[in-house]
Amino acid sequence: MHSHDLSRWQHEHVFDSGNRLAERGAKAVMWMTLTLMVVEVVAGWRYNSIALLADGLHMSSHALALGLSAFAYVAARHFARDRRFAFGTWKIEVLAGYTSAILLVSVAVAMAASSIERLFVLRTIRYQEALLVAGIGLVVNLLCAYILRGAHHHDGHGHHAHDLNLRSAYLHVAGDAATSVLAMVALAGGWLYGWSWLDPIMGIVGAGLIIVWARGLILDSAKILLDREMDHGVVDEIRKVIETEFSSEDTSLTDLHVWRVGKTAYSAALVVVTHDESLTPDRIKSALREHEEIAHLSVEVNKCT
Repeated sequence: MHSHDLSRWQHEHVFDSGNRLAERGAKAVMWMTLTLMVVEVVAGWRYNSIALLADGLHMSSHALALGLSAFAYVAARHFARDRRFAFGTWKIEVLAGYTSAILLVSVAVAMAASSIERLFVLRTIRYQEALLVAGIGLVVNLLCAYILRGAHHHDGHGHHAHDLNLRSAYLHVAGDAATSVLAMVALAGGWLYGWSWLDPIMGIVGAGLIIVWARGLILDSAKILLDREMDHGVVDEIRKVIETEFSSEDTSLTDLHVWRVGKTAYSAALVVVTHDESLTPDRIKSALREHEEIAHLSVEVNKCT
C-alpha cells in the first residue's frame, strides 16, 4: 500500500492541547507560596502561634503540590506525541490533581492532630505580631488565587471547568487562604478576649474544611483515572444513534466502551451485530460524527447469516 493511501488511516493521538496560561500561573504561585511558607513558619515559631505555624507548615505541601501541577503541564506537553502513550498524555495532569488532593488530606490530618494536642497544652502567644504575618499571608494567598483564577477563565478552548490539575492548584491556594482567615480570627479572639483555646479550635476547623474540599477532587480525578465514564451522557447519545439510525436494518449494539482522553474528549469502541450486508463501520462513524466530543472511535460490525 502506498504512503498516500496509509495517510488516510493515520492520525495523531493528541486529544488535549493543554493550558499554557495555567502552567505559567502554577509556577508563579509555587514560588510565591514557598516564600510565604518560610515567613509563616519562622513567625509562627517565634511568636508561638500554632495556627500560624500550622498554616506555614502545611504550605510546604501546597508548594510541593503546586510544583507538581506545573510539572504535570510540562510533562503532558513534552510527551504529547510520544507513541508510548496510547491515548495521549492528558491523564498526567489528572494524576497530578489526584496526588495533590491526597497530599492535601494528609496535611489536613496533620493539622488536626497538632491542633488537638495543642488544646491540652496552651502556650502564650504574641498575638499582634502573629496577626500581622497572618494578614500578609492572606494577601499573598488571595493574589495567588487571582492568578490561578485568571488561568481558569482564559483557557482558550473554553474547557477550564474540566481542568482537574488547575482545580487542584486552586484548591491548595484556597485552602491556604481559608486557614489564613481562620488563623486571623483565632489570633484576634485571643488578643482581644483572651480566648487562647480559639487558636487550636480554628486549626481543627480549617483541617475539616480542607478535607471536605479535597474529597470532591479525589472522587472526580479517580473516576477519570479508573475510566468510570459509562454513566456519561455521551454513552446514551451513542446508544441513541445506533438505535434510531439503524433500527430498521435489524442492527443491535452488543458492546460499548467509552473513556475520557481529554478535558472534554472521549474515545469509544463499539461492536454491532446486523443483518444488513451493506452496513459498514464508516456508515456508523459518519452517523456519530456530529458528536465532536468523540475524538477517537473504533467500530466493529459483525454480520448475521
